[in-house]
Amino acid sequence: MQILTWIIIVISAVAGGLSSIILILSFPAILVWKFYRLCRYRISMFN
Repeated sequence: MQILTWIIIVISAVAGGLSSIILILSFPAILVWKFYRLCRYRISMFN
């Protein structure tokens, strides 16, 4: 039973860590992409 608990904890930690890393990396990338479109094509940042 103790091993099962540790396996569940590890899986939860990995899933939480991956989703956090994806959010941390994607948010600045989206802002850079929108700023590029604003400068290059004069498209609003809110589209």
